[in-house]
Amino acid sequence: MTAPPVPTTSHWGAFGVRHLPDGGIEPVPHPADPSPSPLLAGVPGALRHATRIRRPAVRQGWLEGGPGPRERRADEPFVEVEWDEALDLAAAELDRVRREHGNQAIFGGSYGWASAGRFHHAQSQLHRFLGQFGGFTGSRNSYSNGTSSVLLPYVLGAAEDVLRGASSWPTITANTELIVAFGGIPAKNVHVTPGGVTRHTTPGHLAALAARGTRVALVSPLRDDLPDGPDTDWYAVRPATDTALMLGLAHTLIDEDLHDRDFLDRYTTGADTFVAYVVGKTDGTAKDADWAAGICGIPAGRIRSLARRMASARTLVTVTWSLQRAQYGEQPVWAGLALAALLGQIGLPGGGFGHGYGSMGDTGDTGPHMRLPYLPQGPNPVRDFIPCARIADLLLHPGEEYDYDGATHRYPDIRLVHWAGGNPFHHHQDLGRLARAFGRPDTVIVHETHWTATARHADIVFPATTALEREDFGGGRRDTHLIAMHRSVEPHAEARDDHAVFAALAERLGFGERFTEGRTPKEWLEHLYGTWAAGIDGAPAFADFWSAGEWQLPEQPTERVQFAAFRADPQAAPLATPSGRIELTSELIAGFGLPDCPAHPTWLEPDEWPGSPAAARLPLLLIANQPATRLHSQLDTGAVSLAAKVAGREALQLHPDDAAQRGIADGDLIRVLNDRGACLAGAVLTDRVSPGVVRLPTGAWFDPVPGHEPPLCAHGNPNVLTADIPSSRLSQGCVGQHALVEIERYEGEPPPVTVRRPPVLLHTRREAS
Repeated sequence: MTAPPVPTTSHWGAFGVRHLPDGGIEPVPHPADPSPSPLLAGVPGALRHATRIRRPAVRQGWLEGGPGPRERRADEPFVEVEWDEALDLAAAELDRVRREHGNQAIFGGSYGWASAGRFHHAQSQLHRFLGQFGGFTGSRNSYSNGTSSVLLPYVLGAAEDVLRGASSWPTITANTELIVAFGGIPAKNVHVTPGGVTRHTTPGHLAALAARGTRVALVSPLRDDLPDGPDTDWYAVRPATDTALMLGLAHTLIDEDLHDRDFLDRYTTGADTFVAYVVGKTDGTAKDADWAAGICGIPAGRIRSLARRMASARTLVTVTWSLQRAQYGEQPVWAGLALAALLGQIGLPGGGFGHGYGSMGDTGDTGPHMRLPYLPQGPNPVRDFIPCARIADLLLHPGEEYDYDGATHRYPDIRLVHWAGGNPFHHHQDLGRLARAFGRPDTVIVHETHWTATARHADIVFPATTALEREDFGGGRRDTHLIAMHRSVEPHAEARDDHAVFAALAERLGFGERFTEGRTPKEWLEHLYGTWAAGIDGAPAFADFWSAGEWQLPEQPTERVQFAAFRADPQAAPLATPSGRIELTSELIAGFGLPDCPAHPTWLEPDEWPGSPAAARLPLLLIANQPATRLHSQLDTGAVSLAAKVAGREALQLHPDDAAQRGIADGDLIRVLNDRGACLAGAVLTDRVSPGVVRLPTGAWFDPVPGHEPPLCAHGNPNVLTADIPSSRLSQGCVGQHALVEIERYEGEPPPVTVRRPPVLLHTRREAS
């Protein structure tokens, strides 16, 4: 009799693990999932890949010479050591840095994507450990929506409420007549939700839109930013010019008296100031359709026609997170909100403003909005922090001041980086600069499952287990199930759970009992579940939950209209903004005096866009968006990601006309370059990208070729090309979506891809000497 699949979950979906006769595993989608993620097929290959870290390892130079800055950390071999020696070295170094420099000199880096499990959540484990150690410099917000997270409280309300409370898909499919999708609704992103998702429903809702005949205006230079099916008009906007298009649409609504004056008067503040800017009273330039057409590349007639359609239909204006991952990224989000406010449909079923449809799987989902059991991190006694996208500035410029969210802060002097969960050499921009930054601390400690670029830039590396190698429970935002994550396979080689590593370090540093509270990991699961379940009607006992492998969470109504209560009575249900209303002009932001984030939505010309002077030398606009074949850089060693490589490298899409001008054929190896660096990629010709635009998704493991400065990545990581500057001094968000580049056909013998094998590992101190 065949054993049932072992239950588990992941950021890309719940599934079971079936053991095969040959010793391998097969992911089995959850039976309730109507659209399982294709990423599941990448799990088996990554689980036991050659790049799995087998034993603790210490960089040879650090082991022999002790802590200190190193100009090229990633160039030295590692020495594998016993667990006790690695733990002793790490504990001693943590203690030294605390004594000599203070806890603010320790940066607790973790981006939280290592596992869908709630107890073995790497960020929670790291922050709990360092907090009990006396504190650490931490980070805020995310690379995904860090700009919006700062902007939204000023103009629309608490970011968590806005981003998680979007109108539900059933409400949209039943009521919306026109969706104007700035950045599209990319199908590739909806299979992922932090913490997991059991039922992937967005593909079905998009199919329902098509069946109902809902029109979609796709505003993007990439046709694949909306799946085929819905009745679609493609507006192939020039990258980084969405704000100009939005202002042109707004001008038509105002000029032809198609805007809702009563809505503006009752529900917004600062509308008069914004309207004065749009019609040109402020600066003498009317932001009309002709003006917008010259910037965004959409003909003026199409702009006016779209504005009229928007005013005559129940219209949802939605903006993806990708648009705010750019210089001045606040502006398209704010301008999209202003456009929706002019239409006056915010708070109506099927109308209004959305932010994140197609950016994450839970946006618009109908699952319950409830907090699942989690490991408390506890307080952090250190008050220093950075916006997460400023990690290189933190390491390179200690003592330097920076603006953030209306205040001035100062970067502390970081001597030790402790990273568990996450790969900054995926998320961050200008990887040559990040590599230099990682050379500055005295010590870098990394917990990692695989030999990623972050692990290769460490001094002490602890081999971590994957989610399949430990027990946990998991579920995502608006998930329909809490999943019991049974151990599916034994830990790889000498890998240990992050919790076990931190418990051992805490024991050496004198607070082991406080960290573990005397509980084993299984006892922690029972405790956390029991505390949570005590407040949930109908929740089963832990033993019953664990035996069943899951518990379906209480259902909530599927119809949800964001801001409906506010629309019904703005005095009784005000927004969480300074005025309680939608702020089309923000007096608070105006008071900050930031030239890169004015008081209302404004067209600000970015440094890198097709109309900038730099485009004469670098004529192609690179879009570095999320991949369809993996989650960030996770599963890059899996079958799905490897099958999509071209010429052994990451695939770059370009228009046939741009390829012909450069003598590039489909499948050619090409070099993508600008002043910050270069990378190799495989050419894929398609007319589903606009002329002048190339698409190279993020997540290929960074593979710098020795001897190249600026760096050349042999594998195709686009973040060697993107700029490490903030979106603005308000939010300090990342700008990783766009970069100006040139491409050329690669001639000669290419450098090999080396990241699919481990670095040089010395197995004894004798070998090291």
